[in-house]
This record gives sequence, C-alpha cells and structure tokens, in this order.
Amino acid sequence: MASPADGKPTKKAALSKAAEKTGGFPLPVGTAPMEARSAAELPGGGPWQYEPKWDGFRCLAFKSGSDVDIRAKSGKPLGRFFPEILDLLHRLGPKTFVLDGELVIAIEGRLSFDALQMRLHPAASRVEKLSLETPAKLILFDMLADTDGAVLTGKPLRERRARLEAFVKENAVAKMVELSPSTLDRREAGRWLTSWEAGATDGVVAKRLDGAYECGERTMVKVKRLRTADCVVGGYRYESNGPLVGSLLLGLYDAEGLLNHVGFTATIADKERAALTRQLEALREPPGFTGKAPGGPSRWSSERSGEWEPVRPELVVEVRFDHVGNRRFRHGTKLMRWRSDKDPRQCTFEQIAPP
Repeated sequence: MASPADGKPTKKAALSKAAEKTGGFPLPVGTAPMEARSAAELPGGGPWQYEPKWDGFRCLAFKSGSDVDIRAKSGKPLGRFFPEILDLLHRLGPKTFVLDGELVIAIEGRLSFDALQMRLHPAASRVEKLSLETPAKLILFDMLADTDGAVLTGKPLRERRARLEAFVKENAVAKMVELSPSTLDRREAGRWLTSWEAGATDGVVAKRLDGAYECGERTMVKVKRLRTADCVVGGYRYESNGPLVGSLLLGLYDAEGLLNHVGFTATIADKERAALTRQLEALREPPGFTGKAPGGPSRWSSERSGEWEPVRPELVVEVRFDHVGNRRFRHGTKLMRWRSDKDPRQCTFEQIAPP
C-alpha cells in the first residue's frame, strides 16, 4: 500500500490530530490510518484475518452530509487529484461514514501504479482529463465510523468487517467501490504470496480479528511478495565522496537486443567493495547501456544522479525486487548472488513481465 505523500505518523501525532476539529466528520480528516510492520512470514496461532496488500494509494474517505474528503496516509488531501472519487462519495447513499481503503486504477484489466502517479499533476485540466479516461476506484478494507456516525475504532475487527461488508453490499456504485477479499485460512493467504494470477497485489496483510483500529500504530503485519531476476551490470556509481563503488546499475535486454537500464542495487557487503571496485574499473568502457541509460531527466534527479561509470556488459547479478513500473524496478533491489554461469544475453525483460 503506497502513498504519494511522505510522512509516517506516530501515536503522538495521531493523538494530536484527533484533538483537531472534525469539521463535521465523525473523525478528524487528519486521522492517521493504522499501519503495518514488516515480517518474513505470516503470523499464526491466533485469530488472524488475512487480506491482499494492494499496490495503490492508501487513503481514508470521509463523508458528512454534503461534505466529502479523501486523505493520504500523511493526512494530505487527495481530492483534487481524484475528483471522480469525491463524486462517488457524494453519490453513495449514506450521509455519514469514515472508510479505510486503497485507490487503484486499472488499465486494460491490470492495476497500474504509474497511472496513479500521473494523477499527481499540478494542472487541474490534466487531472480532469485523466479522471475521465482512466477513472480510479476505491477498494475498501475497514470502517472507522458507520453510517450513523458512530466511531468504530475501539471495536474489534470482526465487528468492523461485518459492518463494512454490509455497507459495500448496499452501496456498490458502478463497480467504483469494492470490498477487499479476506480469509481466516493462513494456508490460503500463503498461496496469495506465491500466486501472481491477480497481478494486482504485492503481498498479504494480517490483522487481529479481536484487535481495535489503532490509529497511527503499526499493529498489522505485512509480508511482501518478492521475485528475483538476473540482470546485467551496465554501469556503477561511486559512494558519495568516496573512492569505492556505492551501487550497481542494472540492465535487461529488449527484443531489439538493446541493453536498457532498469534499476540499481546498493546492498554490497563492505568487505567486498574494494575488490569489486577494482573489477569494475577494469571493465570501464562506454556506452554501458545501448538502450535507455541512467541519468536522464527526472523530477527526482539530483546533480549527482547523472554521474555514473559505464562498463562492458559482462557481469550478471541476481537481485530480489518487489515492484515493477514502466519496465523498471520502482525501488532499490537486494543483491542475492553473482551469476558467473549466466550469459548476459539471457537477461531479458521476460523475467519482469507482468503475469
């Protein structure tokens, strides 16, 4: 569950937010959603409910009479970027509620995180155009206040879930609001971690059935679905203000035989940096990447981001990754092992293609 706005609320921050005026909503719009801590495996041995971990924008949706609002995890407003969701909230029958869910956009039947990011645009005309071409929908997984305005955060999940299920059943509008699946079967949740059939989730979230909704606290448990890919080292960057390698620039070959930059890995053991630096410096040779290269224009580019050293495409490394967007790793990857047995030309985009 990603967010377009930075900030990780603490319990203290959540309590201070709760002291703000609600503006007529059952809870203040600055309410911090309950979050999850990472784990290597799904918890068991208790009353757990398991849900898919959606790859979208986490948000809280508020309604009180004619007033509606949607907020990111940080509390920042999202309504101007998703006007169709505000319209949806207006059209829902109940006059009052606070819901927890995920904003997603489907492109040709697949959820697209890139399409969500395109909404974060300063031009209202651009946002309006995209809202008509690729409308978002809201996948719901919790209810913080019901249609009578009663706050449910102190109630156990099993009660909140029952009320949410009834709400979705009564108020689904043109398939723009959906109920997130759930299971009490740990084995079924485990299959969600290994199956890529849906192509829309990036893991599983576990919640205590007897647990309250703890705003701003990491009381849920998340286990991410991870994959690996063999990539060609097409270049590297030095450590900031240092003589040793800091990160490896990774590439994959396309159908035309061009090596395209797809991301990086910086998880290099300190004891290996000196020897690896000497090995890479011996391979320095342009162009490194023959297709898309690193250091291109980007909203996130820094002055140093364009500084990299090209190498002959001879080294292959296996990396572990989570998300892919626009044929690139969205986050940094973890170096798993070197693949001296692998021909660089075997490292193609097929490895990271959607299911």
